[in-house]
Amino acid sequence: MLFFSCTVQKINKTVRTSDVFEKGHMGFMLYDPVKDKTLVKLNEAKYFIPASNTKIFTFYSSYKALGDGYINGLNYTYQGDSLIFWGTGDPSLLHPDFKDSTVVNFLKKEDKKLYLVDNFEQLSSYGPGWSWNWFPYYFAAERSAMPIYGNVLRFSKRAELAEASPYPKSVLLPLMPSNRTPPDNYFIQRDFKRNTYEYAINKEKDSLTFATDKPFITSATLTKNLLQEAVGKQITLLENKGITQGPHEKLQTVKADSLYAQMMKISDNFLAEQLMALVSDAVLDSINISEGISYAKKHFLADLPDEPQWVDGSGLSPQNMFTPRSVIKLLQKIHSEIPMEKIKAYFPAGGESGTIRNWYPADPGQPAYIYAKTGTLAMSTALSGFLITKSGKTLLFSTFFNNYSGSSSVQKKELQKLLYFIHDKY
Repeated sequence: MLFFSCTVQKINKTVRTSDVFEKGHMGFMLYDPVKDKTLVKLNEAKYFIPASNTKIFTFYSSYKALGDGYINGLNYTYQGDSLIFWGTGDPSLLHPDFKDSTVVNFLKKEDKKLYLVDNFEQLSSYGPGWSWNWFPYYFAAERSAMPIYGNVLRFSKRAELAEASPYPKSVLLPLMPSNRTPPDNYFIQRDFKRNTYEYAINKEKDSLTFATDKPFITSATLTKNLLQEAVGKQITLLENKGITQGPHEKLQTVKADSLYAQMMKISDNFLAEQLMALVSDAVLDSINISEGISYAKKHFLADLPDEPQWVDGSGLSPQNMFTPRSVIKLLQKIHSEIPMEKIKAYFPAGGESGTIRNWYPADPGQPAYIYAKTGTLAMSTALSGFLITKSGKTLLFSTFFNNYSGSSSVQKKELQKLLYFIHDKY
């Protein structure tokens, strides 16, 4: 007991006196769920910008609302000789990583006239506080009521091929060779206001291998046309005059498990936003992320010590704010309700997978000891999750750094030393 007490004292001293940690606003909490005891705490009741730690809230809310089975990928109803359908927010439809064609095959088999209800007004393309100049980047793919192809054009090349190729290959997302010299090996750029792309590749790089995702501007019309192209049948866009509030059937597509794992491991913002759209579809029967968040706070998160200031699914918004002790409480809920093997399958593993594959490694030949979610925005870094000690204990921790200057790698290196010390000594 005295040994563990000395260990905790040293952890506490490091957190409070580190020259690195004191260069910004830091929040930290370390908790032993078996003893139901807080071991170390610093600014645990203060609010911090969580960045992608927001995805822990999205994950738990999705797990509670959707479970780990198949998700509802399409709402539809039959009226006479017509099949009328609309989106649920499901991101998997022909997504470049999932390439799920359940909806396409369903529509192909139908002998009815096809009508897509335009419910796109239910979900804005960008979340509250997002920056407009993120439009060219994969991490800010637009949100929509019925995503298709992940709402991105994936431009890729394999080493053995001379040419690069787009996914999807569609005249609706035209690619144009550029006369400009690539600044490095290649570039692909979308026009700010139109879905047209120009590209150039350094021809001297014959063995070049790459894949890059470029968001397109979403709309009900473009989705209808892309889906029509994939199905090979005419689809008519239908104005939403209360149709989505009527009785309807649901079409299952992919397993929620696969969405959770990709969202958490690689910190996929698009999947996070669309999962919250799916949550609202499941609990409210309409797509409204704000209302979905309100529902989750009331029904799934009412026991948190501090109310989450939560506005989007991904954490791209600096308007999100959480306290370390609320994150710890959320991790407690996850730990008590979800088997550890599933947690390990969802969360990035230190030194092994996802956004921490290059950080927090275990000793050679030993399994990962950190399973945690990262978060990164300008002047905001976070890491929260589960720490397994050499003595076999599972501890919960939450760390936030806000308002620091310079690279976040300085804080990460210091945190890596601290977390390994806890793993080794506690």
